[in-house]
Amino acid sequence: MNILILGGGGREHALAWAVLQNPKCDRLIVAPGNAGISGIAECADIDIEDGAAVAEFAGENAVDLVVIGPEAPLAAGVGDALREAGLTVFGPNRDAAMVETSKSFTKALCDAVNAPTATYARFESAEPAKAYVAEQGAPIVVKADGLAAGKGVIVAETVEDATTAIDDIFGGQFGSAGASVVIEEFMTGEEASFFVLVDGEDVLPLGTAQDHKRVGEGDTGPNTGGMGAYSPAPIMDEAVTRKALDEIVRPCIAELARRGTPYSGVLYVGLMIEGGQPRLVEFNARFGDPECQCLMIRLGAQALDLMQACAEGRLSEARVNWADDHAMCVVMAAEGYPGTYEKGSTIGGLEHLTATSSQVVFHAGTSLRDGRPVANGGRVLGVTARGDDLRQARERAYAMVDAVEWPEGFCRRDIGWRALD
Repeated sequence: MNILILGGGGREHALAWAVLQNPKCDRLIVAPGNAGISGIAECADIDIEDGAAVAEFAGENAVDLVVIGPEAPLAAGVGDALREAGLTVFGPNRDAAMVETSKSFTKALCDAVNAPTATYARFESAEPAKAYVAEQGAPIVVKADGLAAGKGVIVAETVEDATTAIDDIFGGQFGSAGASVVIEEFMTGEEASFFVLVDGEDVLPLGTAQDHKRVGEGDTGPNTGGMGAYSPAPIMDEAVTRKALDEIVRPCIAELARRGTPYSGVLYVGLMIEGGQPRLVEFNARFGDPECQCLMIRLGAQALDLMQACAEGRLSEARVNWADDHAMCVVMAAEGYPGTYEKGSTIGGLEHLTATSSQVVFHAGTSLRDGRPVANGGRVLGVTARGDDLRQARERAYAMVDAVEWPEGFCRRDIGWRALD
């Protein structure tokens, strides 16, 4: 098979690594890729948000399967354009991807099927939003309604913080994503990520993980795109998983199909769990990052078989074979992230960290300068390891972190603390 993966972050490096474990892969192209991906696959410089350009490239290169990694191409309708061109695609069409691109769309979807989630209200101007916050009190959650690269969610501890967040969003901090805001009840409990594959109607549970969104240890400080993750998530036991499927996932998928916008691809189900009851935090229309790194190092070669079955509408035939193992990903980020940070610092020591089935350094925000990797983003590396248990995976991951020579970078040293401490 010839496979094209769209994207250039840690998620796409993990997907590429897993796909290459499968002997069915004859040729792998990643667009645009990054410094780490270029060492294992061909990289192509095409506009991945231009559906016509991607379709033309895929046709010229006899691509058998296109895997859409990030959310931006999904929002741009690249999945629609590729399917119209007769290509096999892993990733939803634009209308179905609204489960991620519009938070108010998802809240209304939950209302339609009585799926448990936080109470909310949507506003298109600041003053009514502030009045609602004053009435509800704090803590409270303020969200830019559209796509904001994982940064448009503010957990406000005070009414004043919420008011500032509202002004920031309507003031353009998140661009067009902030044309409206969704204000939600602050849910208590433990958060987990649940991933399922969907081929229109059939749902196949894939795996679980837990992410660390806050930049500081002990889950403090501002939200980020994710500072680390581990899989599986201990809190996602059989009973919680069954409730999430029966009360949230399957009803929402059925409602999308009923509306004529069937969902096809991976669905990220962000949950808040308290007293054994899951409630929906958010849907994403793609793999989470850095959760994907943990899932891929555990899935290995079967990841390609599962994505192909999903894209071809054969999920009823597919099975997930999990080993009794654990994985952890520790994100190394540039100093200053998620605020202002500098690019261009050289990263050393990676040549000593050979990728194996038990450890991989996935590149998230890197480029090459004079043949050496340099930081080219906020989240730069996803140092990922497997182990027989979570403690062993953690020890291996941090031993790798310590081997990376990058003074301008930092990481959290407590990934997995909820499960281990």
